[in-house]
This record gives sequence, C-alpha cells and structure tokens, in this order.
Amino acid sequence: MRILANENIPGDTILALRQAGHDVVWVRTEAPGSSDDAVLSWTQAEGCILITFDKDFGELAFCRGAAAVHGIILFRMASQNPEYVTAHVLSAMRSRSDWEGHFSTVDETRIRMTLLPGTATSEKSP
Repeated sequence: MRILANENIPGDTILALRQAGHDVVWVRTEAPGSSDDAVLSWTQAEGCILITFDKDFGELAFCRGAAAVHGIILFRMASQNPEYVTAHVLSAMRSRSDWEGHFSTVDETRIRMTLLPGTATSEKSP
C-alpha cells in the first residue's frame, strides 16, 4: 500500500510499516513543515493514503471540500508511546484492505469508516 505518513507519526512506526511491505513516504523527512493543505494535495497527486494523528484533515475533507479520495486514516490513541503506537498502527493496517475512499478513525477498540466526499461510491449514495 502507498502511504503518506504525516509528520506526527513516529519514526519507529515508519520503519515498521516499510518492513511490513508498505511504500511509505514520511512528511517529516521529505517536506517538513508542510501545511495540511499541501499534505492533502500530495496524497491526491501521488495516489497515497494519508496516516495521521491530526484531526484537522477531517475538517479539510468534510467541511472545506478538499479533495481526499485516496483515503485518510486518523489514529486516536491514549498513549503516544512509539512502541504502543507502532503495534496499533500495524495491527490496524493488517486488519483491512479497503482504506481507499474513506475517512477512517482508528482507536484502541474500533475502526470507524466514512466515505469521503467525491468518491465514486459516495456520489451514488442518496
């Protein structure tokens, strides 16, 4: 899976995702300080799913209408300990393959998925 990891994702998690076979680009090393708008545009241009701890991306997609059809995964965890985060991120990423086109919120107990505006499926919904 092609993933764009926001700056707030721990480095240990980036390494683990790459070791698990994901194609991961990390904003912290490739374009530090990028605005949320620029990061979201990057996902569109490259066809990547965004992983982040920043809930502002939901506002960009749902309230401001920013294009985000490739998917956003928002991780909401009680602990920011890198080992804890890495374990939960890897577990979530292994658990599904249908991230594209969704705004997904992942916490310790569940995954909630909502179709993003502008996806082919959401355009067909009443």
